[in-house]
Amino acid sequence: MSKTLELTKALIARQSVSPVDGGCQSVMIERLAAIGFTVESLRFGAVDNFWAKRGSGAPVFCFAGHTDVVPSGPLDEWRTDPFEPVVKDGLLYGRGAADMKSGLAAMLTASEEFIGKHPKHRGTIAFLITSDEEGPSVDGTRRVVEVLRERKESIDWCLVGEPSSENTLGDTIKIGRRGSLSGRLTVHGIQGHIAYPHLADNPVHALAPALSELCARSWDRGNEHFQPTTFQVSNISAGTGAPNVIPGELRARFNLRFSTEQSIDGLKHTVEEILQRHRIKYSLEWFISGHPFLTVPGILSQAATRAVQEQLHLKPKLTTGGGTSDGRFIAPLGAQVIELGVVNESIHKVNECVLVEDIDRLHALYRRTLELLLAS
Repeated sequence: MSKTLELTKALIARQSVSPVDGGCQSVMIERLAAIGFTVESLRFGAVDNFWAKRGSGAPVFCFAGHTDVVPSGPLDEWRTDPFEPVVKDGLLYGRGAADMKSGLAAMLTASEEFIGKHPKHRGTIAFLITSDEEGPSVDGTRRVVEVLRERKESIDWCLVGEPSSENTLGDTIKIGRRGSLSGRLTVHGIQGHIAYPHLADNPVHALAPALSELCARSWDRGNEHFQPTTFQVSNISAGTGAPNVIPGELRARFNLRFSTEQSIDGLKHTVEEILQRHRIKYSLEWFISGHPFLTVPGILSQAATRAVQEQLHLKPKLTTGGGTSDGRFIAPLGAQVIELGVVNESIHKVNECVLVEDIDRLHALYRRTLELLLAS
């Protein structure tokens, strides 16, 4: 069994449902300290984080990731215990196998191997690890970045180990992510008997034309690096359950995933202008979970691309698709940020798994990226 597979299994066996770390970080900290890292534990609220560094000065190359996982879901749908790692038919099963304990293990063992060969490497190698990526993302990477900013510490290059690959390891490298803006909408009407609609005001009927316009709207065409902005309704509810009552209130949740073509203020203005034009009586709360960010192809993405080409003999595509990641908090430090990890097909599902072969190949990609950037 390789060291990377062994470590991945050890991390999976520690139940770390967000925001609980389950002892994963202590395992990582012990091994990083053994190879010369100075490690600082940073706990905020219920969230464990750590910031580790080895070396000095620029350039600062940072591995970033999270030890927390999503809940297992229905246990009777799992073929194995989600927190007991099992290898079967070339696959490692367990919650966090893909998202992202194999990534964490590959980062660590790649660093151990690289430092063993290059103890006097250039610059600084850093780790920024949290247990709050799958949760609210308030007391995790966001807070650690605030600490770094206050100290005027910088990161030049950051590799986030999220499962970025789509069909085969290394086929995709994320160089940014869209922003995420959500709304909690309440439409106010007047409840009444369904046989006397003139004595009521149906909020479902009131919202329907505006909702149709919002869903059909072409917000932008995207650009060279981003998909067009999208609007999606995630939940809508109204009524008492009785078939003869016009509801007095409608509640809806919606989300806009937006590119750098848009601004948050502009999106809010457009949504509210449409609601007001349709004379809807409403209350609306806004939630921003991430701003769009983009790392224009440069030194970091070139090194990772070369590593993929050399190790796997394929050329990755550089994209900004998918949801949000903690890279959105790190990019404002001025860092180049990319995401490179295993295939994401099974993440957050029951029977989450990863190819055993990919765990060791990811280790090789990370090690080679370090060599290309920091070898002495």
